[in-house]
Amino acid sequence: MPYRKIIPLLRWIRRNFETASLAILGIIVCAVWALAELTDEVVDGSTRTLDESILLFLRTSGDLSDPIGPDWLEEMGRDFTALGGTAVLTMTTVVVSVYFLLRHQWPTMLYILTTVGGGILISGVAKEFFDRPRPELVPHGSIVHTASFPSGHSMMAAVAYLTLGVLLARLQPRLALKIYILSVAVTLTFFVGISRVYMGVHWPTDVAAGWLAGGAWAMVCLFVARHLAARGHIEMGANEKAS
Repeated sequence: MPYRKIIPLLRWIRRNFETASLAILGIIVCAVWALAELTDEVVDGSTRTLDESILLFLRTSGDLSDPIGPDWLEEMGRDFTALGGTAVLTMTTVVVSVYFLLRHQWPTMLYILTTVGGGILISGVAKEFFDRPRPELVPHGSIVHTASFPSGHSMMAAVAYLTLGVLLARLQPRLALKIYILSVAVTLTFFVGISRVYMGVHWPTDVAAGWLAGGAWAMVCLFVARHLAARGHIEMGANEKAS
């Protein structure tokens, strides 16, 4: 579809509350279905060969302790994995929460804290329930203490960055700004997940499950945010005010 036809379509969807809500619900259903299918495959052990193949592909032949690529790439892996850590995500959540606090948007601030807190709770419960062992095929490039499935870093990066990105994007009147903010959120989430496999602390399916679970939760939160905004409980998006 030509670019000039995509922009009007996006603007129409953005201004049509019911249509957008149905689209969000559709994405949630698809993500949950995909997560259920993936979880079933993991529990059955059907993904073992694929997981091992990808993990070994990211290691130097003859030396499983050495990730592929130069030393600076391995250092970047550590940097990216830190973006999904508790300290960074907590700091990011607090910074954005204070932003809304300074705008005198108390309900929005509480919504953010509840959203991220809910994601942390879901991640923790899922890890305890499945209790999947960490990969022992290669040495770990990062210290780990919890179970492997789903990837907590991947899930919480999706929850925090996508949720916060969507909230900030909703306040922007220009489509280009919305796309930029959401692109940054998706990119951060992607690199956090990839780094977990690269560092050897997660199976690839752990990361995929974390992305799906975190994305689904973020979309649920977006759906709730739209309805709360429509009822005046949190700040409406720029285009919702205009419509």
